[in-house]
Amino acid sequence: MAKKIASKPTPKTKKDSSIKTIQDFVGSRDLPHPVDRLEEVRKRSRKFREKMLSGSQVVFYKSYDLIRVPYPTRYALLNAYSLPTPYMHILNRLFIIQYRTADGIKTLLFSPSDLDGNAETPFFKRLAESFGPFQSIGKKIIAPILNTVEECLQDAGIAPEKVDYISYDHLHTQDIRKWLGANGEKGYFPNAKLLVMKPEWDSVQGLLPPQSDWYCPNGTGGVASDRIVLLDGDVELGQGVALIRTPGHTYGNHSLVAHTPEGIFVSSENGVSADNYSPSKSRIPGVKKYAKTTGMEVILNGNTLEIGLDQYISMVQEKEMAGISKRNPDFYNVMPSSEMTSYWLFPGTAPTFSFGRLSFGSPVT
Repeated sequence: MAKKIASKPTPKTKKDSSIKTIQDFVGSRDLPHPVDRLEEVRKRSRKFREKMLSGSQVVFYKSYDLIRVPYPTRYALLNAYSLPTPYMHILNRLFIIQYRTADGIKTLLFSPSDLDGNAETPFFKRLAESFGPFQSIGKKIIAPILNTVEECLQDAGIAPEKVDYISYDHLHTQDIRKWLGANGEKGYFPNAKLLVMKPEWDSVQGLLPPQSDWYCPNGTGGVASDRIVLLDGDVELGQGVALIRTPGHTYGNHSLVAHTPEGIFVSSENGVSADNYSPSKSRIPGVKKYAKTTGMEVILNGNTLEIGLDQYISMVQEKEMAGISKRNPDFYNVMPSSEMTSYWLFPGTAPTFSFGRLSFGSPVT
């Protein structure tokens, strides 16, 4: 049975004046044959990459580690992982990006997770409850908190009122009420707005059971409509930063694309490791063999599989926009918003290559 969200706002669809529509991928997925859609998207992604590289870089880009959470290997490396280890760790991150616009420098927080609110997501709540009376100890071992969003902002020297936008590649596990306020209560970011693709927002308002296990109950309920900016497609937020629709993991999935001194970085959760985007170079048990046997160019992160073929195309799009990593030429500059990390409790799940924390430029405070 579909789940409806109470007190849902009616957001505006008009974008802020500094946000510009991008036309580079319009119609790229309209061809009738899947392979032709893939190659058209690939071709346009490479052109878009060159276009971004010819432009300005962002002013400031920094990633922060928030929390490690267990995640089923059967989802993270869909059909490819060959060991019986049931879980792996993914590291949820916050990205702080500052960039120039005609209206001045803007600040975007990408994936600012409310760790307490997110814990109410049904899948993770059941997992925590499985520890019974040892739930508190179990959480500290299995899901250690490394930083909070508030601590990360303090480290960067950016005041909450200076945050212009928050955004997520998709809204799985997210509770935005703490940040934007709800039901008349003020939020932690008094001036920020949520940037979200319209299909993602629409999904959250009426979920089916395969989706609802991964969304925070009522995580958007009661948020004022003027705090939500619905995006109908790809947009340029300012110099060196764009949000590009990459449907698949969810209908409304989008990717953060940022031009940094180390090239283009692309972030979403269509994949959870560099291995997902270069499976032929992977040393994770089973992944390389699976890619060779099946011809899979990428390995999907598939906990909901809303639109699998589009997700495959989107992951190719992401890696082609990003280009080859300067840190390791076997992999692409795709920095997952939740990145697979090694952990002693989960043997055989160490990524072949990971980015760790990234930091470019200095914050404007």
